[in-house]
Amino acid sequence: MRRETDFVLEQAAWPALLLEESGRICRANQAARRIFGFSGLTRGTTLASIWDENGETTPDVFLRDQTAKGVGNVKLRVTGGAVTPFVAHLNKVVRQGQLYLVLQLLSEPGASHSETPAAASSKEPSKPAANAASAPPSVSASSPKLPAVEEEFLLQNAEWPSLLVHLYGKVLRANLAAIQAFGSAIEREDGNLGMIWSPQNHDSAQHFLNLPPAAEPVSIIFLLKSGLPGNFAVRLSVTARLDVCLLQLFKETSREQGAAPSKTPATKNAAAANPSSAPVVDSAIAQKQKLDCALQMARSVALDFNNALTSILGHASHLLGKAESGHPWRNSLAEIEKSASKAAEIAADLAAFSRPDKDAKTQVAGNLNALLERTVEAFQAPMQKNKIALNLQLESKLFTATFDEAKLQQGIAKILENAVESFQTGGKIAVQTRNMELSEPTQDRTAKLNAGNYVCVEISDTGCGITPEAMPRIFEPFFTTKGSRHRGLGLAWVYGIVTNHGGGVAVSSTPASGTSVRLYLPATRGIVRAAAASSADLTGDQTILFVDDEDLLLTMGQMVLSSFGYTVLTANSGQKALEILSGSKRKIDLVITDLVMPNMSGRELTEHILKAAPEMRILWSSGYSRSSDSQRIERFLQKPFTSQDLLRKVKEVLVE
Repeated sequence: MRRETDFVLEQAAWPALLLEESGRICRANQAARRIFGFSGLTRGTTLASIWDENGETTPDVFLRDQTAKGVGNVKLRVTGGAVTPFVAHLNKVVRQGQLYLVLQLLSEPGASHSETPAAASSKEPSKPAANAASAPPSVSASSPKLPAVEEEFLLQNAEWPSLLVHLYGKVLRANLAAIQAFGSAIEREDGNLGMIWSPQNHDSAQHFLNLPPAAEPVSIIFLLKSGLPGNFAVRLSVTARLDVCLLQLFKETSREQGAAPSKTPATKNAAAANPSSAPVVDSAIAQKQKLDCALQMARSVALDFNNALTSILGHASHLLGKAESGHPWRNSLAEIEKSASKAAEIAADLAAFSRPDKDAKTQVAGNLNALLERTVEAFQAPMQKNKIALNLQLESKLFTATFDEAKLQQGIAKILENAVESFQTGGKIAVQTRNMELSEPTQDRTAKLNAGNYVCVEISDTGCGITPEAMPRIFEPFFTTKGSRHRGLGLAWVYGIVTNHGGGVAVSSTPASGTSVRLYLPATRGIVRAAAASSADLTGDQTILFVDDEDLLLTMGQMVLSSFGYTVLTANSGQKALEILSGSKRKIDLVITDLVMPNMSGRELTEHILKAAPEMRILWSSGYSRSSDSQRIERFLQKPFTSQDLLRKVKEVLVE
């Protein structure tokens, strides 16, 4: 049986107390110590010391009644003397033949956060403490009957399902209510949270576990042992072990499918105790479950596809960068890179389509000039083949625009593709960026712009142009003048991407003379950093540890970085990375780690590294989603990436 190394609720964002039957407080977690002012617990500290003496009952009666009921309301005095209402969840636990009570104090439903200290204290969930035994010495010293290592799961007898889960998803402990609700398979050696995780949830189980603990309960759907879904208000807290968290599943109050999650746990887990009482799933919900299963599989496929594409793009772009302009293989390498980039777009679309919770934070301040240069590079081969001359005019002090790089690159690529196809042979394409400052609302064709600062990207060609009859319909989905082999989604897609960025699209054209497409994106007056560094500027002599569970990516990363002067160490797991860090005689200057890895995630590895070496530079990478940590958003590399993307980002992080 697994043994817990400390009070499992020590890091919870809400107050939790371990009591004797008499009401004496044996342990208080950090939230309780903060809210009730416990600087240390003496032998005489009891629940009565914080009890509201004007209440309807006494502590003794309350404990006796609630031991049977499991939940109830209570008013206690917090620091400063204010009386505050709580919803009390109580369960029994036996230690070496003696009965103890675990009392958790949650915010009362509807209580204002500004008035309720408990709620206020939970706005910022506590992070794992540096010292696992963070309780004051007087707490442990006054509890001789409680061993330092607990022998049983603290919430074993709680009336609501409770699970101790590794960040990778393995269920380490399940209490009796959890086994009753989800079946005994959850506690087997191969028991995993994914076994009971409903595909209707927005995130995967592993992704959810690696998110920072939320201050409020999170609405999650689990699959009961009957196979039917059950809605739970989940409270997640970290434990003394950085890689283990505690999940408590309180039954949600009845709500319609798709309604906003309840923020208050129900009083009892009645449906968990009696799965047959769960609502009948109608055909529409069953159909949605099937679709969600397909979407979850699509997310996994997109993630694996991104890993393979990262290796292809990395090798192709590396060789392309080494090849001279007249090298006979250069065009073939360019086609490989272009095809891999196209496949990356498909993978990105698949991932975005399959993820219901669209990530608003994928729009970040970036370098539009650099984005245009990379996109135009992919069209060099077809332009040379068709004898098309390119004129690139980029504003050197371009305003800062906020955009989704992947989506905007797709839009620009569609415009360039249309421009190339507008020629039979020979011609010119011009790509220009410029700053715009509008003092009043302005309209350019179909683009209606409010007053403010904008970046304008204009792509013009001297091709066949667009007829007056077709111009009114150019943004209509599935409208095309190119024949049945085209879907007619190009400009419609561009329009959707740019307007979703708060910008506008304007198109002007003269038949037989050419077309001009102008994209307007809201911007700030801050100047975008200079364009990408040259190959010579991307070299370095530092030591880099590259961590990824995909050997293909380790090989590619080591080849690219070492060829530019870096010393590269590789690790295919978080544990191997920690061994290298602790045993390496070399000073390691940068760690590049994938976020989603088995056994130890990139976030968990980061916690371990920063605990031992707080100044270590760490670059995150993932094909799943962009980092939501605002302090680390600039140290994130989206998969798939080219060798130039990798080298540029490494250089950026090392010179910070």
